[in-house]
Amino acid sequence: MSDARVAVRKTYKLFIGGKFPRSESGRSYVAQEANVALASRKDVRDAVVAARAAVKGWSGATAYNRGQILYRVAEMLEGRRDQFIGLGLPAAEVDEAIDRWVWYAGWSDKITQVYGGANPVAGPYFNLSSPEPTGVVGLVPPPSFLGLVSVVAPAIVTGNTVVALAAQEAPLAAVTLAEVLATSDLPGGVVNILTGNPAETAPWLAAHMDVNAIDLAGVTDQALAASLEEAAAGNLKRVVRAPLTPPNWSDDPGLTRMTAFLETKTVWHPKGI
Repeated sequence: MSDARVAVRKTYKLFIGGKFPRSESGRSYVAQEANVALASRKDVRDAVVAARAAVKGWSGATAYNRGQILYRVAEMLEGRRDQFIGLGLPAAEVDEAIDRWVWYAGWSDKITQVYGGANPVAGPYFNLSSPEPTGVVGLVPPPSFLGLVSVVAPAIVTGNTVVALAAQEAPLAAVTLAEVLATSDLPGGVVNILTGNPAETAPWLAAHMDVNAIDLAGVTDQALAASLEEAAAGNLKRVVRAPLTPPNWSDDPGLTRMTAFLETKTVWHPKGI
């Protein structure tokens, strides 16, 4: 009898609405020695529906509550640190990604004070500006785990929901993050992650009329980026284009990726009775 055996290759599915469905197309591909679902146009639509359904509850939660949920996610990431390293990620990058998630969690109840406030006006009025989430944000993250965290966390901490297209060549960090989110306190639909070919699915995400903004951080093909930006103009989406020079995701992120997906509401209120 031979002792040789065939290893059981893990199969990763999509993450939509807090669940792990197969692609409706039935397609899959092999990446990083695993079977990975190949998302379709229909999967993009399903993910947007889930993200839209989650907007009201997530944006309506208190900033403190959102921060506590993100802290819980960071705790679970820390507990699965070795698993991420086992995917071939450098330990230093995993640690940076966890720290970055904690950093953004801390901004949940502070961004309003920094980005909003009272405005001086000439008259017997209070004039107050307050940031509000944009809504559903489409993300094409960079392939690195730190880059993924650096675009997902700032979008959701302010009350947006997201549909993220994982990098085709290295999707396992993204789908493992999905497993963490599914077992945390994050409501289903706040983060949706699709695997496959972003060049195939991103145009449908960019053109979708129920997506309010799109972040093209992981799009290095300038022709594709231009076509996605053109598609996004259909409903005047906010678009964040990737810089021509790839950023160093280890640098101080600042507030740009949080404020990029915030709308400012200004309210006038008379003084006195």
